[in-house]
Amino acid sequence: MQQIPDVIRQIPLHYYVWFSTALFCIGVIGVLTRRNAIIIFMSVELMLNAANLLLAAFSSYKSDPSGQVFVFFIMAVAAAEVAVGLAIIVMIYRNIQSIDVGILNKLKW
Repeated sequence: MQQIPDVIRQIPLHYYVWFSTALFCIGVIGVLTRRNAIIIFMSVELMLNAANLLLAAFSSYKSDPSGQVFVFFIMAVAAAEVAVGLAIIVMIYRNIQSIDVGILNKLKW
């Protein structure tokens, strides 16, 4: 039975880099083009997952667990961001009955 790092190393590293780059670019496009706050948060999460994938791949290829420790902390920060972000979205929806970020100009001074 092969160990996990050996299985991960069978796929070339540049495949992980290209896949992570594609995921990150999709997330950036989602943040820049969408007006729905929930989809914007999902795009930010997609960008964080792209970074996590790349950190885990490099960590596996270098046989250094520090990248996987960073992945753990990024996931913890992402969970906190989702909790706070969704609470903010719920409060905005209760006040203005929309989660369209274009309508949020009402909240300016």
